[in-house]
Amino acid sequence: MKNQLPHFLQLGLAILVMCTSGVLGRYIQLPPPVTIWLRCVIGAVALFVFLRLMRIDMKIRTNSARKILLLSSILLGAHWVTYFYSLHLSNVAIGMLSLFTYPVITALLEPLILKTTLRKSSLALAVISFAGIALLVPELNFDNSYTLGIAIGIFSALCYSVRNILLKKQVSNTSGITLMFYQLLIISMLLWPAAFMYNISMAHIELNWKALLLLGLFTTATGHTLLVLSFKHFTISTVSILSALTPLFGTLLGYLFLDEVPTGKTLLGGSLIFVTVVAESILSVRRNR
Repeated sequence: MKNQLPHFLQLGLAILVMCTSGVLGRYIQLPPPVTIWLRCVIGAVALFVFLRLMRIDMKIRTNSARKILLLSSILLGAHWVTYFYSLHLSNVAIGMLSLFTYPVITALLEPLILKTTLRKSSLALAVISFAGIALLVPELNFDNSYTLGIAIGIFSALCYSVRNILLKKQVSNTSGITLMFYQLLIISMLLWPAAFMYNISMAHIELNWKALLLLGLFTTATGHTLLVLSFKHFTISTVSILSALTPLFGTLLGYLFLDEVPTGKTLLGGSLIFVTVVAESILSVRRNR
């Protein structure tokens, strides 16, 4: 347990930092593709400077690794864009909680892709987490912006889950910081036409520059890099379910900074998710022993 404690603290810090994405995604008044493009540009520059200063190896040595890196970057970009659309259609609590169907998806896909053992306990806890998400759906009608936001959030969760599983194969051979830098660089190049498509002026960027810096430097360069580094020490299913703390912290930030008060159903769904976090934490510690 003592050997694992620093890794748990690292993962906990990553979760705490990443929970700022919801309130920043709602606060920034730019189209999601533009926001994500700027987010990735800022994050890529920050990580490049860090990699050069620390003289960390930036080589991706095999063609298979490059292909996986490209695919995982596309999936991460799709995840971020759809996640921010989900936030715009609903609110911080709904957007973040709908994203956290991804532990269910991960628990099902990780054994198939990485050839690991399917743990019944993780799957059962993930199903409970999904039941919490189900409580959020107001009605099965996509004319309802909240329902549409939840559906888009679930698609975002699928992209995020597959990206994490693919990256798990690479993180043991390449620095997690290097992998994150290249992903941000690739997404920046893929999304740069968004600035022209949406007719964004410097005035729009100036109104949001502080939040964009926080999103790029703090949430992205710091939080997501710490998360990728944790892949070396935990299964993706464990990381996924422990990360369910993110929407709970994010909902609190939404209340503090945006005056978004969660409903009773949202609190009940969040409570179910929190139960799965505590249970998976205990089971993870026992397995590591």
